[in-house]
Amino acid sequence: MHGSLRLMKYRRFLPLFVTQFLGAFNDNLFKNATILLAVFEILHDPHQEQKFNAIASAVYILPFFLFSALGGQLADSVDKARVIRIVKLAEIGIMAIGAVGLLLANIYLLLAVLFLMGTHSSFFGPTKYAILPQHLAKDEVLGGTSMVEAGTYVAILLGTMVAGVVRPWQAAVMVLAAAGLGLLTAQQVPPAPPEHDAPTIEEDFVELRRELAHFSAMPFALRWLLDIYVTVLFVFRSSWQIISRTMHVPRLFWTIVAISFFVAEVVILGSVFLPMVKNILGADNFVATLMLMVFTIGVAVGAVAINWVLEGKVSARYAPYSALAMAFMLLVMYWTLAHWPPPIESDLIEWRDFIADPHVYILFGELFLVSVAGGMFVVPLYAFLTTTVEKSEAARTVAANNIVTSGAGALAALLFVPVQHFLTIPQAFLVVAAICIISTWFVQKLHKACD
Repeated sequence: MHGSLRLMKYRRFLPLFVTQFLGAFNDNLFKNATILLAVFEILHDPHQEQKFNAIASAVYILPFFLFSALGGQLADSVDKARVIRIVKLAEIGIMAIGAVGLLLANIYLLLAVLFLMGTHSSFFGPTKYAILPQHLAKDEVLGGTSMVEAGTYVAILLGTMVAGVVRPWQAAVMVLAAAGLGLLTAQQVPPAPPEHDAPTIEEDFVELRRELAHFSAMPFALRWLLDIYVTVLFVFRSSWQIISRTMHVPRLFWTIVAISFFVAEVVILGSVFLPMVKNILGADNFVATLMLMVFTIGVAVGAVAINWVLEGKVSARYAPYSALAMAFMLLVMYWTLAHWPPPIESDLIEWRDFIADPHVYILFGELFLVSVAGGMFVVPLYAFLTTTVEKSEAARTVAANNIVTSGAGALAALLFVPVQHFLTIPQAFLVVAAICIISTWFVQKLHKACD
């Protein structure tokens, strides 16, 4: 396939791909192992379990708000390969603490590690996307982005599945091993020095201190308060400046808003996934894993397919059709689920009995097509973020996207909590279909502005 699978032959892509694959696998292995340990072995109250899941998600997402801007600035101002190696070295230390948390079954330690892993990802994310335009030719960036996206979803699937079948001590060993392998592959990533016109973090920090020079009259004993104040203000001001500079550019605004809609759709689908399997299909957890596998493979297929269709050219011309296709298949899924026969037995159906019913393959096929359309929708948008700006601004642009889309995902989750009380599970698919249709307008604006 043009610009995608053939990239795996080159050092300018393969080490980065393997490094990010191991990182995504580790994130999801540890996160799911933590949640399963808390729900099935530590907590024994349904309300506490739901509360822990909400807290764990919030703790993991929070660093994206706090540190994505710093991650983008750092990646644009120093060698990106060096950033990757430092982040992967830090991952070993984080996973060492996480392994202890898993072995001791200490909830507070596990939550602390989730925060650190979110911090790790908020620095690594802008770097892995911004390095692609430096190492790849212009007609290879979409292919590289599609491979990274496909690899990420496969890694998420593997991490989720492995977490469900291993014991905590086995998960502890595996996360340490994956972190170690990630550091080894990171050593092979070729240098990616900053562009000559890229501003440095030091320049921004010095400028802020200059603006606050009137605080220099503070007593020496209280200067540490000024340092803390300047650091906190720097973090939040950096986030605001990056978002402001990025979102006022029309093509970036349309791109980030469209990706935010996609994130909101995935969050809502994720919130009803397990209840759908249990209460509509009457099936067990392994069936949920099978359906997650179908969804993940579909996104990966869509990510590679859109690169083949576009022949390596970064374009949003098929994004509106992908959004409409996703909406249509969600409507089909709504009809299928709304007419699904209610479970006869009180016990949940095991996966062997479930897949023996030929009708389930219709549902699998519908879910697969939804996810293929989703992959074809979102991958060109990520490529837009790094190819329509100067290379010196690519990481900052990805950071702005991470901040906004994380907020969109959190907002979607908060808004859907009260709304879901008035909806059946199939009707939730109608809500997501409506969001897909709305997103069509934004990607159509992007297509007209750029193609």
